[in-house]
Amino acid sequence: MDWLERTAKLRQWTRSGTRAPHKPLLLLYALGRFQEDADSELRYSAVEDDLRQLLTEYGPPNKTTPAYPFHHLVSDGVWEVRTDHGPGSPGSGLRELRESGATGRLAPELRNALRREPQLLSRIARSLLDLHFPPSLHSELSEAVGLDLEPAETNRRSTARRQRDRRMRELVLTAYEYQCAFCGYDGRIGTVPVGLEAAHVRWWAFDGPDAVENGLCLCALHHKLFDKGVLGVDDKHRILVSQRFVGHSPASRDHVITLAGRPLVGPQPGARPVAADHRSWHTSQVFHGDPRPAAPA
Repeated sequence: MDWLERTAKLRQWTRSGTRAPHKPLLLLYALGRFQEDADSELRYSAVEDDLRQLLTEYGPPNKTTPAYPFHHLVSDGVWEVRTDHGPGSPGSGLRELRESGATGRLAPELRNALRREPQLLSRIARSLLDLHFPPSLHSELSEAVGLDLEPAETNRRSTARRQRDRRMRELVLTAYEYQCAFCGYDGRIGTVPVGLEAAHVRWWAFDGPDAVENGLCLCALHHKLFDKGVLGVDDKHRILVSQRFVGHSPASRDHVITLAGRPLVGPQPGARPVAADHRSWHTSQVFHGDPRPAAPA
């Protein structure tokens, strides 16, 4: 059985690019716990808060429940659930999972495969990260679920469906004249730009193209905040700042809160601005909450 392929093809509810990372997040969490203790079981009532926090931080903006993946991941053949009454999930209701003493863990065949081939765990985890999340979130998400991943194996073929265009970064940075589109930062060491990155507006994992109209040149800080849903772009190419962001320091105010309502810096004349459908996807699938009103001039 090809576990790498099976975990890469988890059945998820999808429609027009809607994000539904519930199952991947639970599976990543389970892999982290397996790495810590291969014989451990995850009692739903004990891990519910952890799973809810993961969904809040790395899931879509709409409210969701960890009960859904805890029950439904069983159908993918990689997860099993037992209750105090025996094998089988009691359903996807919060009350049923709590009161039945439901526990979950990786399917026996998958656990055996991970014991036989220790490198398989890192390969599955990296595949899930690549397929469902942008690179800027991989390290912190791995830490959040307790995964200690080995260096990527360069001689193995990726399970990702498409190959990235390596020209993307240069094309986007050139279009924005090597300035952060949010704050204008343009630092260099000699002639080499430092701390500037090409951000996908519609994530590559969700069919976002490697194209200038799907990119923004952002500094490392604003790239992370953009992918976390703190920052966004509206239909008039002005910066959105989430009302859920809280920061009282001068740095938080100057580098984040005062961006609300500012126009983007760039792109240069003749370069394609961010396409409307990519902006719309980011606003509905990544940006959290309502935007703050424009900051006073």
